[in-house]
Amino acid sequence: MSEVIVVGGGPTGLWLAAELRLAGVSVDVLEARPQRSPRSKAITLHARTLEVLAMRGLADQFVNSGAHLPSYHFGMLEQKMPLADLDSPFPFVLAHSQVQTEEKIERWARDLGASILRGHTVTGLEQDEDGVTVTATTPEGIQETRRASFVVGCDGSRSVVRQAAGIDFVGADPSIYGFLADVVLDDPPPPGYAVHSALGSLSVVPLGPGRVRMYGIDPARQDLGQLTFEELRQYVILLTGGDFGMRDATWLSRFTSATRVAAEYRRGRILLAGDAAHIHFPAGGVGLNIGIQDAMNLGWKLAAEVQGRAEPGLLDTYHRERHPVGEEVARHTLAQGVFIQGMTPEGLALRGLMNRLIANHPSLVSALVEELTGIDVAYPVPGSHPLTGTRLPAAQATLARLASGRPLLLTEADLPESSAEAEKLGFTVARATLSTRPAWAEVAGVLVRPDGHVWLAVDRSPDADQQLRNALAEVPATFVPPDAYRA
Repeated sequence: MSEVIVVGGGPTGLWLAAELRLAGVSVDVLEARPQRSPRSKAITLHARTLEVLAMRGLADQFVNSGAHLPSYHFGMLEQKMPLADLDSPFPFVLAHSQVQTEEKIERWARDLGASILRGHTVTGLEQDEDGVTVTATTPEGIQETRRASFVVGCDGSRSVVRQAAGIDFVGADPSIYGFLADVVLDDPPPPGYAVHSALGSLSVVPLGPGRVRMYGIDPARQDLGQLTFEELRQYVILLTGGDFGMRDATWLSRFTSATRVAAEYRRGRILLAGDAAHIHFPAGGVGLNIGIQDAMNLGWKLAAEVQGRAEPGLLDTYHRERHPVGEEVARHTLAQGVFIQGMTPEGLALRGLMNRLIANHPSLVSALVEELTGIDVAYPVPGSHPLTGTRLPAAQATLARLASGRPLLLTEADLPESSAEAEKLGFTVARATLSTRPAWAEVAGVLVRPDGHVWLAVDRSPDADQQLRNALAEVPATFVPPDAYRA
């Protein structure tokens, strides 16, 4: 019997498995696919996801193998949003294939001891007071049952786990149908190429030498019927006057703007993350990113619950913190859809207006970029310090202090008694310059959760050290795994 069963071996499920193993929790990942898909549904990693990777010491291997995009679009608008001023060690969008992303995260999870079982199709589950029984079909066609304390559904939009738990999937049916195609172009357009008119829209993103992804909206073909290579070629010619020497398509597909969010991210011993918890129009390329961030939020909390060290209600904060994020992403992508399908005179006028606003209002760009990249996500606690729940905006080297999965005491000055107490309890202790940002100007020290969000902040005062010591004495076990699993 494993302590946790994760259903679904995509990026979300694999990251969650790694987080659980980092805390010493036994975990089985049941993945229906016999092998990793060669197709990259997602090709975008945003700043907050790169920060998450940096917290476990993995960012460099991603950053060094992807293409850095210095600007990005909102709603496929022509006026791109520059990213150079993003308050992050990663002020860019990283174009990185999902195939490579899954491969790297799976290697990390396996190295930590996760059991990843491919070709195991989950067909049902039942929970009781003590655990969850999962029924699955093995690669040999044998039906087997497995038992775990908790089950997490990371099994996509048609989640068997969500359906078996009876959790509603609430939202909007599709109103937009788009297409994507991975092809070779012998005469590719310049980087960032996009066109949008009354005839439709098309964007071209490089995937590697000669190979690109084309995606867009054909207003004359609003359905989910099979996309053929010749249909794509004729559409590109209609829109641009040529076909860029298009050949060798490896993937032709369609997608929709269906948008849904699970009513509950937790029901008893069953939890949801990633596409099992939320789906949306792929505007902005945020889907894989929000899934990994779900797993980062859930991992340390579920580990604490399994190991009997969680304070009452800790696991319920997963829904409380992440469900609003899922709902906001749903709204954000639906709003982008208005601009993406704006091909009527009124729609084109609206696009023109938004293009001018983005070009002339840096504060608007900043707000859109922060929401798109996920760096604006915070989990505030009413009545606490204003920094509580905010992300740690630090250099990559500081984020790497969280690599062990243990919490972090970060101080600007030497606070010896609290530092000694933190180290004794299993916290990582580090010094860093905190006052470079206005909101942090008076901060003497912060306690940072394993997911990189501030648990508690203390301002400079004669008793700042004692305040930190008192905080450490309250709930250290919630954050710190048992001795046997400390790095």
